[in-house]
Amino acid sequence: MMIQKSHSNREHLLESMRTLSTELDYQTVLQSVISVSSKLTNSEVASILKYEEADGHLHFLAAPWFQKDSLQSLRVPIDESIAGWVYKNAEPLIIQDVKEDERFYSEVDQAVKFQTNSILAIPLLVQGRCVGVLEAVNKANRAHYNGEDALILETLASQVALILENMDLEQRITQMQAATDRLEQMKKDFIAIASHELRTPLGLIIGHSTFLREVIKEEHHEQLDTIISSGAKLKEIIESLANVENFQSGAASIRMMKFSMANLIKQNIDTFQEKAKKKSISVHTDIKTPNLLLEGDAEKIGIALGNLLKNAISFTSEGGHVFVILEQIPGYAKVAIIDDGIGIAQKDMPHIFERFYQVGSHLTRQHGGMGLGLSVAKVMIDLHGGKIWAESILGKGSQFAFLLPLDRNQINAAERVFDTK
Repeated sequence: MMIQKSHSNREHLLESMRTLSTELDYQTVLQSVISVSSKLTNSEVASILKYEEADGHLHFLAAPWFQKDSLQSLRVPIDESIAGWVYKNAEPLIIQDVKEDERFYSEVDQAVKFQTNSILAIPLLVQGRCVGVLEAVNKANRAHYNGEDALILETLASQVALILENMDLEQRITQMQAATDRLEQMKKDFIAIASHELRTPLGLIIGHSTFLREVIKEEHHEQLDTIISSGAKLKEIIESLANVENFQSGAASIRMMKFSMANLIKQNIDTFQEKAKKKSISVHTDIKTPNLLLEGDAEKIGIALGNLLKNAISFTSEGGHVFVILEQIPGYAKVAIIDDGIGIAQKDMPHIFERFYQVGSHLTRQHGGMGLGLSVAKVMIDLHGGKIWAESILGKGSQFAFLLPLDRNQINAAERVFDTK
């Protein structure tokens, strides 16, 4: 008869484990565990306690429904309880008569108006570390807990321990995400405030400096040119920050109009021609489709193109070459900017379009920049439903290319997506 009962318990335990493994809600699983624990060990009640580092006590995580409210706020001390001893020593413990054991914490009985006679307590272990305790209380008919009872609870405890570990991991992830969200909001607030507050005084500095240059003696022009060019650089940084932030917050939009991609390329090359000449860099164009008209925001595409050209010229050595190619491929206009400059290491390639990412601090000091140009270029192309990418060989040069859709519907679809972010 005893063999049949033992076999039945094992079958019930296996079936319970299979059922519990399919349940996704942790609290439901824990309540099911104490129900199964009571049934298979023929106990009056069972409970799960979890150690909380915040106050150094054990807390009831799962208890019978008629005790749950009373036990919710109860804290079980580590040094003055049977559960605390099991937690501290990470060993199972059977107490057949709690009145004879000085470790018994009677305040639990007082809180739920219950009388404990016997306890079987099993540590919840994760990689040898105890995280809590599974208890069965009062075996029926004043019978004694035995090895089979302990084995049943140990089997269930292994699953409970994993659940508690997963709960802790999810809580830590949630806390980290909350902290990340707070930092992200602080960053957005700072960029918004800085961009807004800096624009007005910077405009005044550039405006008055430009005016003064026209009225003062030529011997002071060099100093004013330095002020004006430095102000222009700062203005560019502020605009770049605002452009990326507007895109990420969903505030960015595009003004649709037809424009010539070939003309836009020519305008941008003219803008950077002086910078290229200073380094004896020749800029070549290969316009395969001179009459290609696109529909989009020419100003924003111009910003992307300008940042890529500036990047190519900045990182190309004196006497080097920059090539700009325009061609039409099925469904898209393709623009490629190719240089024979210093190139980019492969380890940096996955990050070059990230905001503030800089390829080598020594290069940043030599060529300047804050790591915003490429991220802004990507923002502008993304707004048009396009794609931007780069290829590079260290020491030989780089190619940055982007595609812009010829179908206006693709642009509108991209804008709707970004407006909802």
